[in-house]
Amino acid sequence: LRQTCRRSISMAGLKNIKLKILSVGKTRKVTRAMEAVSAVKMRKSQERALAARPYAAAALSVLERLAGSPDVKTHPLMNDLRSRSLKTAVIVVTSDKGLAGALNSATIKQVERALVERTLMRENTIFFCIGRRGADYFSSRGYDVRARRENMSDAVSEEDTRAVTDDILKWRQEGEVGDAVMVYTNFLSTFEQKPVTRQILPITKNMMQEMIAGIAPVRGKFSGRFHLPMGGETSQQTPAYTIEPSAEEVLNAIMPKILNIAVFHALLEAKASEHSARMVAMKNATDKARDVGKVLTLKYNKARQAAITREVSEITSGLEAMR
Repeated sequence: LRQTCRRSISMAGLKNIKLKILSVGKTRKVTRAMEAVSAVKMRKSQERALAARPYAAAALSVLERLAGSPDVKTHPLMNDLRSRSLKTAVIVVTSDKGLAGALNSATIKQVERALVERTLMRENTIFFCIGRRGADYFSSRGYDVRARRENMSDAVSEEDTRAVTDDILKWRQEGEVGDAVMVYTNFLSTFEQKPVTRQILPITKNMMQEMIAGIAPVRGKFSGRFHLPMGGETSQQTPAYTIEPSAEEVLNAIMPKILNIAVFHALLEAKASEHSARMVAMKNATDKARDVGKVLTLKYNKARQAAITREVSEITSGLEAMR
């Protein structure tokens, strides 16, 4: 009876180890598939950002050529209203789903750092959260999450960003918001993404230059490509142009588009960073599952060999006792 109990206990242990090996193997297949999908999505987002870079550079060139006009300097979207008692709009770009490593936590920490640097409190900030992670985090902490966008497709277009820019412009026209900053993750390379804070209102030439310079990755297949001129006018005195049909009509059409371009490229960078971070996280999970599978297989073989040795020893002892 004692030998039968030992044998049943050992068989149950072997069965549990075998079930764990099968479970780890299935998890490894899932993480490997997610790694492959994220790699494809990351490459597509990166290519779209690079393909739209000449459009952003052309917008910067237009802005520089119009910088000498007095109508541009007095345009509402280029006026710095931070000296007034107005709120600051904070656009936060995070992901809707997890399994992306420290991507979302790094972005949230960057937002908190920007709030401290700008001495912004809950009562003088308005949040526009793109992604469920950031919206849930700041709404649960009492911040004014005025608007939120979730489940935004990877095929983000400039039209999709108009919902963001329209709300920001509406808040500014109503005299509630003075400036706006955008916090997102900039894509540097496959294994490196950096959360950044960009001031998108008031619109400045430096803001557009930093955005365009950050589109091309530091390392990888697309690094060192698309070297576009960062400005059209290099002289200190920018010539003044005659704007037709009227300066107000032209600028009212151009300035919102420049703001929309900045938000559009930020979303593309954030999408590429999200898929890259998820690809790396799933690769690490796949490697870890492989290592755990090897350890469990070794443990299973040792336990099985010990059970066989014990059974042989029991049989031998029984034969000696019968003699």
